[in-house]
Amino acid sequence: MRKFSNNPFELPALNLFCLMISSIKNMYNQLIFLLDGIGLMHILVTNDDGVYAPGLLALAQELRKIGKVSILAPDRNWSASGHVKTLNRPLRAKPVVLSDGSQALACDGAPSDCVALAMLGVVEGPIDVVVSGINPNANIGHDLTYSGTVTAAMEAAISGVKSVAVSLDAPEYHSGPLDYSFAAAVARKVTLSLINHSFPNNILLNVNIPGIDRSQIKGWRVSRQGLRIYRDELVRREDPRGRPYYWIGGDAPTGVPEEGTDYGDLVAGYISITPIQLDLTAHKLLDTLRSWEWSSDE
Repeated sequence: MRKFSNNPFELPALNLFCLMISSIKNMYNQLIFLLDGIGLMHILVTNDDGVYAPGLLALAQELRKIGKVSILAPDRNWSASGHVKTLNRPLRAKPVVLSDGSQALACDGAPSDCVALAMLGVVEGPIDVVVSGINPNANIGHDLTYSGTVTAAMEAAISGVKSVAVSLDAPEYHSGPLDYSFAAAVARKVTLSLINHSFPNNILLNVNIPGIDRSQIKGWRVSRQGLRIYRDELVRREDPRGRPYYWIGGDAPTGVPEEGTDYGDLVAGYISITPIQLDLTAHKLLDTLRSWEWSSDE
């Protein structure tokens, strides 16, 4: 299994050259982008908040420290989009430039479409790992079935590529800019650990970081999936012609604060890492169902 260095300057062939330019940030970033196929991992970065989201930019900038980064993300917000595969219309991906001058591809499909297109060849070269995020709110419990952030990572797992979903547990309906720097550093550490260890490619890692000052974070915990509590309410309104329309409203979701779960560990101040598999079978109930009478006569 290939081992990837946390320091791209350790590559013998480029060591001297890289040392000469290590103090020049822009040239450094360009070098990382160009060094493909000589030991650096190739990381696909995507999200569900759109290609221009600050969380994606912070993630991409941090991951460039450990590998070549390609970006293919939605051209608009796809939050709570779920796992989508667009088959009834063409998908388009156009080049865009992010605020730091880096290149990206913006796609008119869902986050999972972005990953599928990248895997099928829209992004050149084999992809070693897909990192999705950084989402500005936690993705825990039942959120995983709704989350575009997580289902983008699921799409990578289906393709047999290691994947990570990263979310910051910022306050619901937060206004103003968020600091994604610590969450991005967490994503870098998790990604490097994942790629350097033997781990099933069809299992994704769901990472949630508390939205508190880093000095207050208590540490890391490997958690199981917990239970979200949704407080949805139906909001009924009428348009100017008297026809009803609806919003799904209500207060922000909470959860069951059980220790050892993603929600419980997160609210206790820990970074939560949950291995997620795509096998949704309730294995403990297989024998129960087999014991039922399944007659072909009715």
